Amino acid sequence: MALTRRQVTSAALAAVPLVGRSPKEHRTVYIAGDSTAAQKYADAAPETGWGMALSFFLRKEVKVANHAVNGRSSKSFVDEGRLDAILSVIRPGDFLIVQFAHNDEKSTDPTRYTEPWTTYQDCLRQYIDGARTKGTHPVLATPVERRRFDADGNAVPTHGEYPAAMRALAEEEGVALLDIEALSLALWQELGVEETKKYFNWTDTEQDNTHFNPPGAIAVARLVAQELLRTRVLGRHDVVRLHEDIPTSWITWPPAPQS
Repeated sequence: MALTRRQVTSAALAAVPLVGRSPKEHRTVYIAGDSTAAQKYADAAPETGWGMALSFFLRKEVKVANHAVNGRSSKSFVDEGRLDAILSVIRPGDFLIVQFAHNDEKSTDPTRYTEPWTTYQDCLRQYIDGARTKGTHPVLATPVERRRFDADGNAVPTHGEYPAAMRALAEEEGVALLDIEALSLALWQELGVEETKKYFNWTDTEQDNTHFNPPGAIAVARLVAQELLRTRVLGRHDVVRLHEDIPTSWITWPPAPQS
């Protein structure tokens, strides 16, 4: 009898010897994603990726390795060898959060564009299968929403069919899903048209409705941590400060690396 893809990948995962870890041994949450999550440097401040704030909500033994990069899609991240770079260092028991769609939507750019129900899902499967073969835990995160409101002040979704395609794939593959799209849309609706400006990279010279400033990055990282707890990807002892105010001064922008 032929095995399904899920059975094959589950068998591959079972074949990987898991390294025993004590409760105090470090585990790492890897992030594969785009500019909404990415590390920003001093020349980009106050722009802040949510991945820069995630560690504030995790106990110190759970580390964050933020591999998200500006402008990447699920396809270009793979094509540039960035997934392979993660898979070369990720260890059994670690986690791989995958958040893409913003740049997958760019239909005029063949190096980044994917179609939600075909090539987008095909690319995401590469992350799932790669993580499983390494004995690690793949986690899909629907794309965080942009700041967009209609004339009546209703927060409007901007990602088309991509979130639905990711949700369907997560169910098909039995992968944990962090529904950041739905949660962020609800948060922007709660905050409203004017208050949301305080969460995005709005400055005297720029009105950016996609990227975050420190309060926005912290708010989205809190949603990610909440979802990691809700889906039982992490346990209650792993997630901290969910109901505490996080000082924006905790966000820092290091110097840009030398090219």
